[in-house]
Formats: sequence, structure tokens, C-alpha cells
Amino acid sequence: MKILANDGISKSGKQTLENAGFEVLAVNVAQEQLISYINQNKVSVLLVRSSTKVFKDVIDGCPALKIIGRGGVGMDNIDVEYAKSKGIHVINTPEASSSSVAELVFAHLFSGVRFLHDANRNMPLEGDSNFKKLKNAYAKGIELRGKTLGIIGFGRIGVATARIALGIGMKVIFTDPFLDEATVTVPFFDNRSISFDLSSTPLENLLKTADFISLHVPAQKSYIIGKKEFELMKDGVGIVNAARGGILDEVALVDALEKGKVAFAGLDVYESEPIPELRILMHPDISLSPHIGAATEEAQDRIGMELATQIIDLYK
Repeated sequence: MKILANDGISKSGKQTLENAGFEVLAVNVAQEQLISYINQNKVSVLLVRSSTKVFKDVIDGCPALKIIGRGGVGMDNIDVEYAKSKGIHVINTPEASSSSVAELVFAHLFSGVRFLHDANRNMPLEGDSNFKKLKNAYAKGIELRGKTLGIIGFGRIGVATARIALGIGMKVIFTDPFLDEATVTVPFFDNRSISFDLSSTPLENLLKTADFISLHVPAQKSYIIGKKEFELMKDGVGIVNAARGGILDEVALVDALEKGKVAFAGLDVYESEPIPELRILMHPDISLSPHIGAATEEAQDRIGMELATQIIDLYK
């Protein structure tokens, strides 16, 4: 049985599958050549991350496919319902990358409140000639401790983000149309933990109350945050999107940054990905990363093992 891991798979995941008798082809096939490669090599299982698209053309063109696996949470690059209608199992790894994405959210938050994203641009250019000027420019940072983090979407990644926030002394509020209450348990290194009971709040109230906002919703047909939502926010708010491009109106974001309504933004995903708009890339108040939320060694290892386990269980 052949498995094509078109966007890669961890060594542990590959080894586990091979030990179970599968042949794993860990190669990267271009989208336009994917159908012919799958058919020529008699591939039964296709594993992807966010780069490879598995829509109707691939599903119809590869009748031997039995399983499509997504290494990650979002499934917007797979036509899930159509695949299921053709008798194909569709699997993903909703838990494996939660901690990694949550930590990246806080990388952007810490960067924003201390201007590190801008300092790292200017220090190589002016650090030796304008040190005092730069010191003064970045001397008005603020602390996250004691501030309120508003989380939009309280699934696994939203909860993982809340754990970090609570652990560093932030107040957490959340909004989620499918959840009224949640208990968040924060574990510590010595096996002790503390739990917090939280209640969902309406989006409008979250926008008016939060000092910082983090987005954790799947792909949408329209913006979750646009001009109207920015107007409701507190002056000087910070916002991070490490979920999906297209849920935050980037034109409205730039306008809010220019007006001072938003102090800074952190973006890991983009509306026009993989070619973000130049206004976004060059803006001094935006901390940037190239869609790397799940790109840690630990997360990729968990993803590979979770996919391997599901595939083996399905074939059993």
C-alpha cells in the first residue's frame, strides 16, 4: 500500500507507517502533475498540509484514493464533503499543532508590545549611528500581564492560547457561537495545575473590552473583522491573526493602523497568500511570519504520528 506525503511527514510518522507495512513516498509533486503521479504510482493514501489542493479534479482523477489526510486543522484546501461522497476517508490532526500556534500568537504579541518587529528592521541599519534615537523610539513598551486578551473562536487552538495568557497573568475573554462556557486548565512543569471557568461573551462586547485580540476561526465566506468591527475596538488595541487569511479585512486593518485605532498587528496568514500585499509587508506596525503556526519540530512530530495512527487504525 503506497502513501504519498506530498507536503512532507516527520521521520517518526514515516517510520511508524513503514513498520506497519506501508510504502511512504515523501516527495513533493507539483499540483499540475499530482493526478498523473498518484495514478502512475498506484497511491492509495494522499497526505497534505496547506500547500497541496485536493479538490474535485484530483478526487475524480484518482479513483484509487482511499484516504486523504491533512497534517493540521484547517480543511479548506480539501473538498471534504465531495471526497466523502466518493467513499474516501478524510482525516486531519486537530490537536497536534495547538500549542505551536498558540506560542506563535504570543511571539507576535510580545514582539508588538515591545516593538521588536520594527527594531529588528532598524537596528541593523541604524544601530551603530542612531542608537539613542532608536532607544527613545522603542522606549514606550507595555506589559501583557494584567491586560485583557479577547479570543475569537474557542476551539483547541483558542484554548491553548488562553492557557498561555492565563499563565502570564492576563485576563481572558472569548466568543464562540458554539460554546457558552469553558473550563481552561493551565498545567505547570511540576504536574500541578489550576483551572479557570470562563463564559462566552458577545463579539461586540469582546471588541469593546479587549486590549488584545487573537483570531482562531476556520476559513469564512466573509470577514470576521472589518471596518465596523475595528471601530468598536479600544484605541491602541493589538490584533493577531494566525488562523486563516480572509477572515480579517487587511485594507481596513491598514486604515485602523494609520488612524492609531490599532497599535500593532501580528499576521501569520494573508488574504492574498502566498503573495501578501506590499502594503502589509512594508508596514512598520505589523509583525510578520510566513504561515508557520504549526511549523515546530514538536508539532510536526505529533502531526506525523497522529496521521500514522489514524491510517493504521483505518486499514485494520
